[in-house]
Amino acid sequence: MRGNVVELAVAVVVGAAFGKIVDAVVKGFINPLVGAIGTQDLDKYRSCLKGPCVIDADGTVTKGVALNWGPVLSATLTFLITAAVVYFLMILPMNKYKERQQAKAGPVEVPKTEIELLTEIRDVLLAQQAEGNRSDGSVPGAGAGLAKQRESGVDIGK
Repeated sequence: MRGNVVELAVAVVVGAAFGKIVDAVVKGFINPLVGAIGTQDLDKYRSCLKGPCVIDADGTVTKGVALNWGPVLSATLTFLITAAVVYFLMILPMNKYKERQQAKAGPVEVPKTEIELLTEIRDVLLAQQAEGNRSDGSVPGAGAGLAKQRESGVDIGK
């Protein structure tokens, strides 16, 4: 249990550091690429929903209703890059490593369930009983106990 907690803690720390790297890539590389068709800062991408929008120099909307879709686009790009890197650099190699380890270990024998064990015991006993009936006409296992019941006068047929 402690190993799992330590692994989780390491994953959180690495994830936080990796998030900063992805933010830097999005702001330094992706935003300028998207900025080739508009402004370089994705936070400034917005559309006016109602009326003419009046925007101050500091970026606040003073008149109209503005829909700020630039930050959503930036966050989506950050998420997609993070997910792709995590999948291709962490999850995919780990899955391949686990497959190789399982291939080296060979097939794993699954323990039998109680039902399977009881079925095997029943089949063996039925086979022994059938062999006993064929050879001397008696039922194996019924010898001593059945003989005592017959001698005492107990009727087992009822």
